[in-house]
Amino acid sequence: MKYPNSGKVYVKPNVSASNRGMSLEEDINRTNQYYLSEDIAVIHKKPTPITIVKVDYPKRSAAKITEAYFKLPSTTDYNGIFKGRYIDFEAKECESNTSFPFSSIHAHQIEHLRSVLKQGAIAFIILRMVNYDKDFLIKADDFIAFYDRKERKSLPYSWIEEHGFVIGKSYIKPCDYLSIVTEAFEV
Repeated sequence: MKYPNSGKVYVKPNVSASNRGMSLEEDINRTNQYYLSEDIAVIHKKPTPITIVKVDYPKRSAAKITEAYFKLPSTTDYNGIFKGRYIDFEAKECESNTSFPFSSIHAHQIEHLRSVLKQGAIAFIILRMVNYDKDFLIKADDFIAFYDRKERKSLPYSWIEEHGFVIGKSYIKPCDYLSIVTEAFEV
């Protein structure tokens, strides 16, 4: 589809219902591509570091990794820069109707968010509540404060609705989180 006066062509990828586990990341990646193409921000998914142990070469032109291991625990999913500020965030999907279990986020990821907050970063979690078809931006400091109280093993949906920011969706920006960042972090 070509939009008037933009000179840019946007194509909606085929997303099947069978691959919903990756749909949040796909939506964020598409949105990030839009941000990059419009010179709004530079934000990328961080690659997961792996150690390759075994590679098969069925034919000379095709190598197939048959055994690999994670090198070390990864930090968060995304980082980059927006309006001169460093951004770091984790993206999670949750199929519960009542809460987001803390077991879905690793302790080292929470420690990473603490570290970047200390350095003045904009840090948050994007949480897709699948059954409600809603995406929320939760500020990392709010999330960590609740987590540190150790009152529960999950973040209640009522808390998410009260403290989280609902992220808007559009065809071009299926997860327009930077509009929330601008408001929530006064950027």
